[in-house]
Amino acid sequence: MVTSADAVNRELSAIGATAAARLPELTHEIWQLLTQDIPELRGDELVEKLLDASVEENVSTLLHVFEHGTSIDQVDAPAAAVEYARRLAQRGVPIPALIRAYRVGHGRFLARCVEEIAVRSRDVDLTAAVMAQLVDVSFRYIDRVSEQVIATYQRERDSWLLTQTAVRAARVRAVLGNETVDVDATESALGYRLRQHHLGVVAWVTDQPHGSEGLTRLDRLASAAARTLGNRGRPLFVPRDEALAWIWLPLGADATVAVDRLTAAFENGDASARIAVGEPAYGLDGFRQTYQQAARTQGLALAARPGTRLTTFAEVGTVALICADVPAARRWVWATLGDLAIDDEQHARLRETLQVFLSTGSYTATAERMMLHKNSVLYRIRKAEESMAAPIEDRRADLELALRTCHYLGRTVLRPPPE
Repeated sequence: MVTSADAVNRELSAIGATAAARLPELTHEIWQLLTQDIPELRGDELVEKLLDASVEENVSTLLHVFEHGTSIDQVDAPAAAVEYARRLAQRGVPIPALIRAYRVGHGRFLARCVEEIAVRSRDVDLTAAVMAQLVDVSFRYIDRVSEQVIATYQRERDSWLLTQTAVRAARVRAVLGNETVDVDATESALGYRLRQHHLGVVAWVTDQPHGSEGLTRLDRLASAAARTLGNRGRPLFVPRDEALAWIWLPLGADATVAVDRLTAAFENGDASARIAVGEPAYGLDGFRQTYQQAARTQGLALAARPGTRLTTFAEVGTVALICADVPAARRWVWATLGDLAIDDEQHARLRETLQVFLSTGSYTATAERMMLHKNSVLYRIRKAEESMAAPIEDRRADLELALRTCHYLGRTVLRPPPE
C-alpha cells in the first residue's frame, strides 16, 4: 500500500501540534540534557538562560514547520539562537560545544517525536513514511540553522577578538607611554598581573603568513614558552600586525631565567619564528623596561645578517644600544678595526681569535679554547694588529665592543672585500 503525501503531511502536522502543546516540558528536558552533557554550556547563569530561550525557539520553530508544512528554505535561525551563538563567541566557548549542542538536542527531539508517532499510528506504512519525513525535515532544519549560527559565531568571535585586541593594545600603549596608570584597572582590562616579574618578548615570523595564521603560531609559541618557564599564568599577547606580536611572559617571583631554560622555552620547531627577549624585570617599571630591551634587541636582530632565531638582550644589550643608528655603528666599526673589518674568511678568523684573546687575556688559554697551537694564536694576533695598524693594548674596550658588533651583525657592519 502506497501512503499518500497528503496523509503523511497531515500526520506530521498533528504530531507537531501535539508536541507544541508540551513545549515547555520538551524544552526543559533538552536544556537539562545539554547542560549535563556539555560542560562548556553550564556555570554561567545568563548564558544558561539564553540556552533555554534558544532551545525553546528552535523547538517551536521546527514544530511550526511540521504543523504548517513551511519550506525549510524559508526558515532562518531564531533570534534567541543567534544571540546565544554571539554570547558563546564573546565568552570564548569553543565552537565544537555549540555544534554538539545542536546534535544532542536534535537527537532528543527526534526521540520524543518518534514516541508520539508510535502512540498515534497502527499503520506500518504510514508510520514509516512519517518517520522518514520527520527525519528528513528535521535534519534539513538543523543543517540550515546550524550553518547560520556557526557563521554568526565566527563573525562575532572575529569582531570580539579585534575589539579585545584593540582595547588591550590601547592599555599597553598607555603603560609603555609612561602615562598615569591605574594598576588595578589595567590588570583587570589586560587579564595580566603587573605586580610580578615579567619577561618582555618581541616575536615575528619571517615567511608570508595567510590571514591570522602567523599570529596563531606566535600565540602558540608564547603559551608554550610560558609553560616551560613555570606556567605562572597566561602570557600577555598583543598583536601588532599579521606577522608580529609583543609578548610579556609572567615569571611571578623569579627574577632570573637560566639561559638553557630560555632557549628551551622558545624551541618549538617553528623555524620561521624569530624572537627577541629582554631581561626579567619587576612591576610596572619592569613591564616597560623589559619591553624596551626586547624592542632594541629586535632592532639588532633585524639588522643582523644572517642573524639568529633567538636573540637576547643579556647577550647583545650593549651592541643593541650602539646599533640604534646602524650607519653610525658601521662607520665606528670600520674606524676602530680598520682592515680587520673586511668581510672575508681570512679576517673572520683573525677577528674570532682576537675576540677570544681579549676575553681570556692569555695566548695559552686562547690556544686551548680554540684548539690551536700557541704559535698560531701569536701569529693571528700579530696579523690582526697589522690589519688595524695599531696595537691592541691601546684600546682594548673599544676593540671588544667592535668585535662583538661584528659577531652579531655580520656583514651589516663589515667592509666588503676589495675587488
